[in-house]
Amino acid sequence: MSNISEIDIRKLTDAVQNGYLNEAITEVNDHVIRVSVMTTGYPWHQHPNSDETFIVMEGTLVLETQDKVLNLAAGQMATVPANVVHRTRPAGTRSVNLTVERQNTETVFL
Repeated sequence: MSNISEIDIRKLTDAVQNGYLNEAITEVNDHVIRVSVMTTGYPWHQHPNSDETFIVMEGTLVLETQDKVLNLAAGQMATVPANVVHRTRPAGTRSVNLTVERQNTETVFL
């Protein structure tokens, strides 16, 4: 018997119009997939033990490193390598994103 269930990402994200949501929605092997709703920015940080992939589902996500700024629109993605200092924020009032990173990822705030 298979243990497959659906996850309604829109249902999770439509309820969040203000603030910040970052919730693990599933695990794949040794990685976790999170859904985030951003209406404000997230501070400078790095992950010493994991790359982090951002997949934009709604709005525009501004992904900044110390030497680059990406404006990722819905349907675009980018991966930040481990140890690279970065921060994220919505370009408008809100962005909805999936992130993929190792389980037990360490986050170091600067």
